[in-house]
Amino acid sequence: MIRTERLRKVYFPPRSKPVEGVKNATFSVEPGEIFGLLGPNGAGKTTLLRMLGTIIVPTSGYCWIAGVRTDQNPDAVRQHIGFLSGNTKLYGRLTAREELRYFGDLHGLPKDRIRQRTEELAEILGMGEFIDRRCDTLSTGQSQKVSIARVLLHDPEVLILDEPTTGLDIMTCQTILSFIRNAKHYGRSILFSTHYMTEAEILCDRLAFIYSGEILATGTKESLYEKTDTTNLTDAFVRLVNAANTVPS
Repeated sequence: MIRTERLRKVYFPPRSKPVEGVKNATFSVEPGEIFGLLGPNGAGKTTLLRMLGTIIVPTSGYCWIAGVRTDQNPDAVRQHIGFLSGNTKLYGRLTAREELRYFGDLHGLPKDRIRQRTEELAEILGMGEFIDRRCDTLSTGQSQKVSIARVLLHDPEVLILDEPTTGLDIMTCQTILSFIRNAKHYGRSILFSTHYMTEAEILCDRLAFIYSGEILATGTKESLYEKTDTTNLTDAFVRLVNAANTVPS
């Protein structure tokens, strides 16, 4: 459902040297799989996901979503994906229901379908008590539920989740993690970026370590433990980073 081939992004800031945000990233995500993208802040996770989400254009390389190449038909790609980040914003003057109606219109959904999906998602996510309240009156957890509903409204096959639990309280984090598990249950492909290793150990079927824009390794947790002779993702990541930073004498 997701495939990248030597995907690369270079930024050209004024009066500065070019900055390579992502370096030749190649990986794939299968249907019904949770694939974790793990790395510290500034590692290139958001840049990589924004290329997949057609938000920014790669400098070179290619990516495909549901068989559609992103640079050839970005509008078609957007119909297949739901993109969620930890800082997704809502329109404060709209109610939660109006927010979903607005984005349903943007996706070209019929009005009856928007109403049906809104009721379904309100039930699934427990939004009934605040569905008709303005978004600028909602708590952080309630706002994140509206954001999740917005992502799921058009029933996408692929979910791209960019550090969706950063800065959230424990209960809201649990809502997000349950949402990810349920999405897998319904056969969606999920690309999930985080710098919280415990989340990845709980959720991910396979994962990739990214550091300084470069993917250091991909595989199951077990294969990465074996590769690095470790027993947890934190130690495995540190060992791979140290190996990458070692300069042969």
